[in-house]
Amino acid sequence: MKQILVFGAGLVARPLVHYLLNQPDFAVTVADIVKEKAVALTAGHPNGTAMQLGVDDTDLLSKTIRESDIVVSLLPWIYHLKVAKICLESNVNLVTASYVKPEMRALDDEVKQRKLIFLNEIGVDPGIDHMAAMKVIQSVQNHGGKIKSFYSYCGGLPSMEHNTNPLGYKFSWSPVGVMLATNSAGKYLRDGKIIEIPAEKLFEHYWFIDIPNTGTFEAYVNRDAIPYLELYNIPDAESMYRGTLRNIGHCETWNNFKKIGLLNQDRRYDFSKVPPASVIAHLANSNGKHLERDVATFLHIPQHSVTMHKMKWLGLFSNELLPLNEGSVFDMFAYILQNKLIFTTGEVDLLIQHHEFIAEYPDDRTEKITATLVDKGISYGDSSMSRTVSLPAAIATKLILNGEIKVTGVHIPVLPEIYEPVLAELEELNIKLVHQRHRL
Repeated sequence: MKQILVFGAGLVARPLVHYLLNQPDFAVTVADIVKEKAVALTAGHPNGTAMQLGVDDTDLLSKTIRESDIVVSLLPWIYHLKVAKICLESNVNLVTASYVKPEMRALDDEVKQRKLIFLNEIGVDPGIDHMAAMKVIQSVQNHGGKIKSFYSYCGGLPSMEHNTNPLGYKFSWSPVGVMLATNSAGKYLRDGKIIEIPAEKLFEHYWFIDIPNTGTFEAYVNRDAIPYLELYNIPDAESMYRGTLRNIGHCETWNNFKKIGLLNQDRRYDFSKVPPASVIAHLANSNGKHLERDVATFLHIPQHSVTMHKMKWLGLFSNELLPLNEGSVFDMFAYILQNKLIFTTGEVDLLIQHHEFIAEYPDDRTEKITATLVDKGISYGDSSMSRTVSLPAAIATKLILNGEIKVTGVHIPVLPEIYEPVLAELEELNIKLVHQRHRL
């Protein structure tokens, strides 16, 4: 039996664990700081084991990794390096769905020397986005063409029928990650010119995009797209953009959330004594007597504006105490969002990924190519986010263990040896992209 250690039993782990447990000759150990979460995933399967394990328990962590053939880390990215170094010492392969950090890339030579693979960014974004992009790019290049322009968009949202709150958003994963991402700067290439968006202007720079057979959404820049010119081997492209999709009104609202300081991690309060309304009053320099008017004035928006109504709906003007102790404004806002923007039983999410390419060929032909994935979660089952994040990692894990992925080193899924079989099996699981081509 091949021994697989899945580290982390959070929101996206279930499809991966169940996929691997249903493979012949695989034994799966699920480890989490909360053992009950691991037990729920293995559900008494004869090839499944649940254990309590925290990343700080270095001795037990090392022992458990040494006994494994491969580790799948679904932990927050900050823990991957520690796990990776133990995998390296123990001659164990590693799979993650997180972005590769420089410290991880620095292990490449040692990983190759030990004939291991540390495969990262094998989720949905990053992950399916890489694989779908490379499939199109490789096809164009194989036909003598070159990519002139590439715009990539991705978003996880509530499905249209379950878009039942004024913010048009629900969390299918940790709100903290979403909130932290709102403080990122952005950079992209447009018609040969580099456009830089500072973090404080992130939500002031967006546009509308129509997704085929789905709807119209807002798109704002997702971090730095420039390195993808080299990563995707399209150095001569004149445009390269990566964007996040959200429902209409999202950017304006979150721009105001940032302006008033709801993402501030420095200002701290004792929330057992200070209600949200008092926190907002402090942030808006208000004495609290006319709080909504003062907030509107602070933000330079009408008191009847959509943002004000959203803040009221969230309970930010409430004088009821929250069940929190001391923490930052960020902590307060994360708690409120996590408890208000929730999927109820039976509701499903929507995952959209959309690529737009402009390709030029030697015969002066110009072509627009789109690749679109629209995937809905399963009512009373797995969310689309959990399936699209974890199934690519699960498939890659199987391929590595079966010797079908032979490359060594620190990788992301931009090689045909990796993306072709993963995409093929995802299609069998009904996670597939629809391609369209139009001559310009």
